[in-house]
Amino acid sequence: MSTPRPSASSSTLQIITVVFFTFISFLCVGLPIAVLPGYVHDDMGYGSVMAGIVISVQYLATLLSRPMSGSLADRLGAKRAVMYGMAGCGLSGVLTLLSTSLAQFPLLSLALLLGGRVMLGIGQGLVGTGSISWGVGLVGAENMARVISFNGIASYGAVAIGAPLGVVLVDGLGLWSIGGLMAVLCAIALLLAWPKPPSPIVHGERLPFSNVFLRIAPNGTALALGSIGFGTLATFITLYYASVGWEGAAYCLTAFGCAFIGARLLFVNSIKHLGGYRVAIVCLVVESLGLFLLWAAPTPWLALAGAALTGFGLSLVYPALGVEAVTRIPAASRSSALGAYAVFFDLALGIAGPLMGAIASGAGFATIFLVAALMALTGMLVSLWLLRSETRT
Repeated sequence: MSTPRPSASSSTLQIITVVFFTFISFLCVGLPIAVLPGYVHDDMGYGSVMAGIVISVQYLATLLSRPMSGSLADRLGAKRAVMYGMAGCGLSGVLTLLSTSLAQFPLLSLALLLGGRVMLGIGQGLVGTGSISWGVGLVGAENMARVISFNGIASYGAVAIGAPLGVVLVDGLGLWSIGGLMAVLCAIALLLAWPKPPSPIVHGERLPFSNVFLRIAPNGTALALGSIGFGTLATFITLYYASVGWEGAAYCLTAFGCAFIGARLLFVNSIKHLGGYRVAIVCLVVESLGLFLLWAAPTPWLALAGAALTGFGLSLVYPALGVEAVTRIPAASRSSALGAYAVFFDLALGIAGPLMGAIASGAGFATIFLVAALMALTGMLVSLWLLRSETRT
């Protein structure tokens, strides 16, 4: 006798109550993202490369912890992975608070800040992988695209809210307030997660992470090339605006997030109807147009439009390529597959800071958006090759 699946409205509610934890973890990501580059570059006196490293070390920590995150969620359960991740994000808030309280000791302050970024990266990776696995376990693999899409909405929506909120908090209370709020939010999330029912642990064949990684790699490569644009925007938009004398850089992240969410809400079903590769190809072209506009924008309003177009284009790249990749992996290794796939996203964000920082040091901040646009177009070509390979088989 088959287990009945929840109705569409019931499954949507279940998905939302799980991806809420992703929202909290990415709110912790968004709160410092618009203020830390300027703080490290101007207040602490380090250069643009170190400003990029402080942001990117979080993504590198997530990348390196992905095998552990996926394996833990597969073997111990997705709910436990989420709770461990929320604890890590909360510890990041505590370390950030300590760092800003010890600003008179620059090296110690920087070390604590980097330590907090590492803990945030590990925690966010656990929550991100765990939330998707938890959601899929509750509503079924046939709803995977919806779970991934809602998880992304929670992610980028939180960044869109967190970036300007962080600026307001720093202006009104000081940088210490960001670390304090992160710790409080994560403590509340842990209390809310405790009584929630877990999803069942899937038993069966578990592939080694290296095998899963190799199967995911072509799709992940296309994802990484497209995701460089977000890493570039998130890390350097404030310094780009400052270099040309504009104000309101944080609202570029808000425009990106709002366009991203709108596209996912409107077009998520296109993946099921058109196929993931076709959707990814169109989206990567749109993203590249947005990045080209950021590169050439003569006014802040056009730059804002470029950020929105970038978010609109990137919106469905992750679920479109992800569904095509993960469905080829045994269900018992689903969390490992999600973790392996996310490695490429983390890698893109991890290298975006130092790579684009080095390019900006030599060629200016506008040039980095041109480079990101060309990478997105390369990702489109990889997706086109994957589509043709699938059609031939």
